[in-house]
Amino acid sequence: MSTQDKVIAIIAEQAVLEPSDVALDSTLEDLGIDSLGLVESIFAIEEEFDITIPFNANEPEKSEFDISNVAAIIAGIEKLIAEK
Repeated sequence: MSTQDKVIAIIAEQAVLEPSDVALDSTLEDLGIDSLGLVESIFAIEEEFDITIPFNANEPEKSEFDISNVAAIIAGIEKLIAEK
């Protein structure tokens, strides 16, 4: 399973959707994921890939991690994995 597939599966689970319903250009808002769902998704992704995502849930706009859409999240995770 690719990084992309794993991330989509985690996001789909949070959104209570099928992975096939999660498009790369979907925003978390499009998928109905609120701030709590976002935090839970980040924890699940960190656990799955054994990485730490530089994301401050209290100040998401100040984070270096781009959560604008699913593709941006995947790109950020792949970068963190590569730097590990």
